[in-house]
Amino acid sequence: MKITVIGGGPGGLYFSILTKKAMPHWEINVYERNKPEDSFGFGVVFSDETLGEFLKRDMQSYELIRSKFAYWDDIIVARDGQEVSIAGNGFCGCSRKTLLKLLHQRCEEEGVKLHFEQNVDDLSQFKDSDIIVAADGIGSGIRTQFQNEFGTNIQLKSNRFVWMGSTKPLDAFTYFFRTTPYGIIVAHTYQYEEGMSTWIFECTDETWKNLQFEVENEADTVAKLSEIFKDELDGHSLITNKSHWRQFPHVTNKNWHHNNIVLLGDAKATAHFSIGSGTKLAMDCAIGLFDALMANPDNVQNTFQQYEKTRRNPVEMIQYAASVSLEWFENMNRYEKYPFYQFSFGCMTRSKKVTYENLRLRDQSYTDKVLQEFNQKHNNNTNAAAFSTFKLRGLELSNRIVMSSMGQYSANNGLVNNWHFQHYTSRAIGGLGLIVTEMTAVDANGRITLGCAGIYNEEQIAEWKKITDFVHENTSTKIGIQLGHSGRKGAVKKPWEGTNEPIDNAWELLSASAIAFNDKMAVPKEMTADDMQNVINQFANAAKNSEKAGFDMIELQAHHGFLLASFLSPLTNNRTDEFGGSLENRLRFPMQVFNAVRENFASEKPISVRISATDWAENGISQEDVLFIASEFKKAGADIINVSTGNTVENQNPKTGRMWQVPFSDMVRNSADIPTITAGTITDIDQINTIILSGKADLVALGKPLLLDPYFVRKAQAYEQITITDIPYQYQKGIENLYSSTISERKQTERMKKALKPKSNKK
Repeated sequence: MKITVIGGGPGGLYFSILTKKAMPHWEINVYERNKPEDSFGFGVVFSDETLGEFLKRDMQSYELIRSKFAYWDDIIVARDGQEVSIAGNGFCGCSRKTLLKLLHQRCEEEGVKLHFEQNVDDLSQFKDSDIIVAADGIGSGIRTQFQNEFGTNIQLKSNRFVWMGSTKPLDAFTYFFRTTPYGIIVAHTYQYEEGMSTWIFECTDETWKNLQFEVENEADTVAKLSEIFKDELDGHSLITNKSHWRQFPHVTNKNWHHNNIVLLGDAKATAHFSIGSGTKLAMDCAIGLFDALMANPDNVQNTFQQYEKTRRNPVEMIQYAASVSLEWFENMNRYEKYPFYQFSFGCMTRSKKVTYENLRLRDQSYTDKVLQEFNQKHNNNTNAAAFSTFKLRGLELSNRIVMSSMGQYSANNGLVNNWHFQHYTSRAIGGLGLIVTEMTAVDANGRITLGCAGIYNEEQIAEWKKITDFVHENTSTKIGIQLGHSGRKGAVKKPWEGTNEPIDNAWELLSASAIAFNDKMAVPKEMTADDMQNVINQFANAAKNSEKAGFDMIELQAHHGFLLASFLSPLTNNRTDEFGGSLENRLRFPMQVFNAVRENFASEKPISVRISATDWAENGISQEDVLFIASEFKKAGADIINVSTGNTVENQNPKTGRMWQVPFSDMVRNSADIPTITAGTITDIDQINTIILSGKADLVALGKPLLLDPYFVRKAQAYEQITITDIPYQYQKGIENLYSSTISERKQTERMKKALKPKSNKK
């Protein structure tokens, strides 16, 4: 077989080494546009896990790399002279030039032919090659020639960065943050060989412009950065190598192969340098391509298909983590106000791959500092942030875990019953800080289904009061009611009877505009002034009824495309009067409703507003819109924003996953400066602690995890060994058994995690 590799980066070279070593009779040629001694950038980073994989694949490459790398176990986060070291991370730095030199040596030892100063733009010269590996970097000329066939998409991220070096010695991978009058600049730094370290400076585009940097003016860039980071550089100079300011290109390809061409390395996919995975990603994919080729040595197309099948998901996971990590740096100016340890913790957990428990197992002295600072700030004394108290107006919650509003669709004529009684009271006994009821309609025609609860008559008030009385008399849990109106999404079947399908004899639907939710449902009536006043009166009456029913809080439903939300989104509001068009106009009616609720509910009791922070659809609500909406509700007296997303239109395309809605809560909380509730595939106490400690939300709401586990909180309290005083007398004999068995299981799990940690590759 004849293989041609275009591009002499680490990925292409490593694939060539592995393949030639396994198949010495195959012909492998590598064509590189630069000279052997050329290298752009300074150092590359590998983890213990990655080095361990190199050891298994090619001992010679591993030993060569290991003989030249600088190893560190710590990560340091420093901000304006204050710093903290976090142990147990296991990374190494290696000079990119040295790495390439070592891989060149291994290629020559195995018989791979290297061709330098070969700028390949015509593939016809390789028509006799069985495989052409396009490993020619981010700006891949081969990929560009066939960009339609590969389905290439390149998005330039907003931050600016510049790659430099220095003679400053470093003992650990260090993030140096410096606060300037124009925003924060961060230096991602690490030593990669004795006497040399990499310094990647990054800041927002706004900060970059305000500091008047120029893309290619290296002298000016060095002068300004040397002054800003003079304490960190400690008299050492910055070294340039085509050190021009750039914006990171996020590269994806729908297809990784075309005919006999296959993509590898940055030509295929890029991952932001903040998680140190660019070279790792290229070399991991080199291993994946090699494995696929060895499994299909006589079938190139099967090789490519297996390569893509086995590697696409890991690559996309790394890209996602890198994008989330980058997003933190894009918004780091938000966190300037944070106390130091919270700021450092947010930096360490930014990609969602690392959590509080991960860090605690690595370096408990660090997480103890983070928790101590949190407890001091919030005047608490707890082993876990989730079990700190939280106050909204006159309401104090015993912990920060909330039951999200989950429709039960089991009411009759809006009347809750025994099902609802057991549903809410069992979870209150389960120890939640706050329960938010299912959407409760302010009018019969505001229900989503015929099974939805209501609070628009005296009988309904009485049944709700049975529930709130039990909760207050037997538990420390607080209970809030979500008041809402279904709008254009009303009069549908219960979920188990059909999804968004209208019922027979549906009532007239109301909405901001006459736009049906889908082609099965009726076109709603565009609300008139009289309709609006009628609905305002219904919400005001519901607020009074909620007070009578004994609720501790009201949450206003202004999310998921229901009536109030239909006014907020430009996708569902095309009105031309004073309630449509500009955001101020679109917010007018929801704000009138909010004011009516606030005026008719006890002043010492809080009100939450639940909003959708994105429609997950083109031309939907913008980030700027969401921040304005949250700020206006705050001005009007809202105490907390429950940040949800989507369900505005049927053709949405949400990006789901672990803790997927948390970034939106982070945005609202830290840009609009108002407490938030977050939700969205949050499944364990570690995630909850991480979210709260990093300042991304004040309360964490769970939905599905509580459906079949009403005692989630009790188990979490046992896991964290929280002293509890609110277990009903009837159940107290169960405490000792739960706590002893849970702590035993936790210790066993932690031992397993430590045992599975990659072996250190330190010399």
